[in-house]
Amino acid sequence: MSQTFASLRFFNYRLWFAGALVSNIGTWMQRVAQDWLVLTVLSDNSGTAVGITTALQFAPFLLLSAWAGVVADRVDHRKLLIATQLGQGVLGLALGAMTLLGHVELWHVYVFALLLGIVSAFDGPARQTFVSDLVPAASLPNAVGLNSASFNAARLIGPGLAGVLIAVIGSGWVFVLNAVSYAATIIALMLMRRSELQRQERARRGRGQLREGVRYVRRRPDIMVILVVVGVISALGLNFQMTSALMAANAFDKGAGAYGLVGSVIAIGSLTGALLAARRKRPRLRLVVGAAFGFGVSAALMSVAPTYPLYLVTCVPVGFTALTMLTSANATVQTTTSPRMRGRVMALYMMVMLGATPIGSPLVGWIGEHAGPRWSIGIGAVAALLVSVGAALWVMRDSRLTVSYQLYRPFVRVRYPTAAELEKESRVQAAEDILAQQVEDRSAQP
Repeated sequence: MSQTFASLRFFNYRLWFAGALVSNIGTWMQRVAQDWLVLTVLSDNSGTAVGITTALQFAPFLLLSAWAGVVADRVDHRKLLIATQLGQGVLGLALGAMTLLGHVELWHVYVFALLLGIVSAFDGPARQTFVSDLVPAASLPNAVGLNSASFNAARLIGPGLAGVLIAVIGSGWVFVLNAVSYAATIIALMLMRRSELQRQERARRGRGQLREGVRYVRRRPDIMVILVVVGVISALGLNFQMTSALMAANAFDKGAGAYGLVGSVIAIGSLTGALLAARRKRPRLRLVVGAAFGFGVSAALMSVAPTYPLYLVTCVPVGFTALTMLTSANATVQTTTSPRMRGRVMALYMMVMLGATPIGSPLVGWIGEHAGPRWSIGIGAVAALLVSVGAALWVMRDSRLTVSYQLYRPFVRVRYPTAAELEKESRVQAAEDILAQQVEDRSAQP
């Protein structure tokens, strides 16, 4: 089996990959159908309404992810995922029934978006860390890359399929089909061989576990840089659902089919980026920063594309650079984090990545509605260029990176700290923090 698909040799991971692919296709179909329903049926082409819907769906990641990470570090990931997948399926079925019966109103979609976001907030950290239960540690970067490939293969299929289905059978049936798709993941989870699941260190119940996770991240400046880069670009640059709808409907005067096609073309670049990421044995921080800069350039070109065909062409590099950045960031954080802290750290990562969207999407929607749809993309391009340049300057000044020069290939060597060194550094700093807190507490006593 090629290096790109190496993790598929593990039975449990094959089940997970197949089930997640089906479920993700349904998820992307619902996202497209939901935004199109809000934009064209429940409002008068209001980018603000779409932005509010997106914000409500992702706001729970900002508010609940940290506690969801504590839960993910304590409980059985497989059982938690069965519960969250079932919850999302029930919500999709209920929204579909209301739409088909003709009772759905804009505020109903807002409520369902919020409820779905709450369930997804607990699903996300468990889903991210569950990968480490399925493959050995050495295969984790490959498995993370393949997860992104599965997600973006679904993104390649889902939006285009949704565009066709919306025109043929309507948004209501698309919601119902999404609800059915969650059964694939639930069945896969139930069929897994428990004896082949990788044993992971679990966090014990205790006070201050949330603060412990925050302190861990604060002591890791490399993770902090990743969170800043991903957070800024997620807030202002990764609102593809909204910006694609605005561009298709308002800039190019296209219908649902053309809107769905935009998502599929973006996914071509995304899938390519994810597959290339799966081949990398060890992701690098500089790749995250470089991909963020490339995203800024690509998004700038997208914002000024004069015709719909040229707009589609620019979607490919935008998808490629965005997924290279996100996959590299995800793998870097997971592979350099202690197993006992991984759920909380990944929860904070997802809180920033997905929780930044409700902060930025109303602003981006407002800009698209008042300054034009092209500026809804342009603001993300400017933000990506600025934050990537700032992060690059920090990386070059990081004292932990050792640079050496020589007269033969490779002429320049850059040594990064290993995961073990990062973990040792974090534990030493944690011990110092505890000692300092104890001294402070004693000095405060009368």
